[in-house]
Amino acid sequence: MTGPFMEPPVATGAVSPVDLPAPRTIEEAGLSLDLLTQLVLKTLFFSGELTGAELGRRLGVAFGVIEPALEFLRQQRHTEVVAGTLLAGSSYRYRITTDGRSAAAHFLQQNQYVGVAPVPLPQYQRYMRAHRAATRHVVTRESTRARLSHLVLSDAVLDEIGPAVNSGHSAFIYGPPGNGKTAMAHAIGGLFSGELAVPHAIEVEGSIIRVFDVVNHRAKPLVDDDGLAPPVGIDRRWALCDRPVVVTGGELTLDALELGFDARLGFYRAPHQLVANGGVLVIDDFGRQRTAPRDLLNRWMVPLENGIDYLTLRSGVKFELPFHAFVVFATNIKPSELVDEAFLRRVRHKVFAENPSHEDFHRIFERCCQQRGIPFDGHIVEQLLERTYRLRGIVPRACHPRDLINQALLLASYGGEPKVLTLELLERASTGYFVDDRG
Repeated sequence: MTGPFMEPPVATGAVSPVDLPAPRTIEEAGLSLDLLTQLVLKTLFFSGELTGAELGRRLGVAFGVIEPALEFLRQQRHTEVVAGTLLAGSSYRYRITTDGRSAAAHFLQQNQYVGVAPVPLPQYQRYMRAHRAATRHVVTRESTRARLSHLVLSDAVLDEIGPAVNSGHSAFIYGPPGNGKTAMAHAIGGLFSGELAVPHAIEVEGSIIRVFDVVNHRAKPLVDDDGLAPPVGIDRRWALCDRPVVVTGGELTLDALELGFDARLGFYRAPHQLVANGGVLVIDDFGRQRTAPRDLLNRWMVPLENGIDYLTLRSGVKFELPFHAFVVFATNIKPSELVDEAFLRRVRHKVFAENPSHEDFHRIFERCCQQRGIPFDGHIVEQLLERTYRLRGIVPRACHPRDLINQALLLASYGGEPKVLTLELLERASTGYFVDDRG
C-alpha cells in the first residue's frame, strides 16, 4: 500500500570534493588540439575578448590545457593579445580577429557546441566503473523504512524494495492503478544516496555528446570542508550531483534510447539511460508506449544482463558504455500480458503495489488532511467507506484520499462553505469523482 502524498526529506550538508583531479596539460585532458582550438575560438566569437584565465573557467579547465590552442590561434592570426603582464599568460587578454571570426563561423556551421570542454570517453568509462566499485552499499530494513517513511507502505512491500535496491539491478513494480507505483519508483531513487560526478559532455571520435541535463541533474556547489572556498585541483568538466532519477512514460520510443543527433546544432543528445547512469531510470506506464513492449524489452536485454550498453554514432562507429542505471518498470498491466518468462527472469525483483488495507486507507487519509492543514475525522472516513465504497462496490486505492479531499475542498470553496471536511462534502466529491456505470 502506498500513498504519494508527502514530500520525502531533502538531504542537506556540504559536498565533499570527488576524486577527479583537474588536468594540467592538454595530454592529461585527453582532448585533441583541434577540438580545443575550435572551442576556444567559438567562445571568443561570442565573447569578443577574454583573459586566458577567464577562457579556462568558461571551458572548465586550467590555463595550461588551453595554452597550446591559444598559441596556435595567435600564430594563425585568429586571435591577438591586447593586454596583460609578461609574468603569466593566463592574465593576457585575447581578442578574436576578423580572420578568427570567419574561422569561428565555419566551425559553428559544423558544430555549435560552446561551453565546458567534454570528457573523453575512456575517462568517463573509468570513472563510472570506479564509482560503481566504490559505492556499492547495502540498505537495511530499518534504513529502508526510515527513508520511505513519507509513504504508507506495508511491511511486505518494504521488504521487497530493500533487497531490490541492494541487488543494484532492476525492479518490476506492478499492480492496480492509483496505488502509487510512480511514487514508489521515486522513493527507490532516494535509497541510492551519495553524489555522482556527471560530465557536461563526452567526446567520442571527435563527436560531442551533451550529457548534463538541468532537468534531471541537480548540481551541487563544490566547497571545501570549511565551506569557505572552492577546492583547487577539481576537474570542472564534471558537475557533482545527486544520484539522478529520470522518469519517462508513454512518450518513450526506441529512438529515445539511442543517441539523438541535432543536425542544426551539430552534436548529440544523450539517451535516457546515459542521463540516468549511476542513478535510477523509471519506465512509467510501461506497456502504454507507442513502441511495442517486446521491442523495448529486447533493447534492454543486453544492458540488464551484462551492465554494458552500446551506442552508435552517425558515422557508424559503435562504442560501449558502462550501464549502471537501476531500471524500474512500473505498470498497471498484468506482467504476463506484457513480457515473456525470459525477460521477467532478467528483471529479478518484482514488487506488487497492492490496494491499501482498511487501516492504511485511514492512515493515508490522515496524512493528506495534515498536508492540507485540515482536521482529520476517522468517523467520517469510516462512514464514507460504508456508504460509498461498500454500497457501490468501489475498491479503495491509495490515491483516493488525496483526490477526494481536493475535490471536496474545491466544492466547499465554490459554494462559499468553510474548508472543513464533512461527510456530505466527501459524498458529493465521490459523485463527481467515481464513474457510475451500473445503468
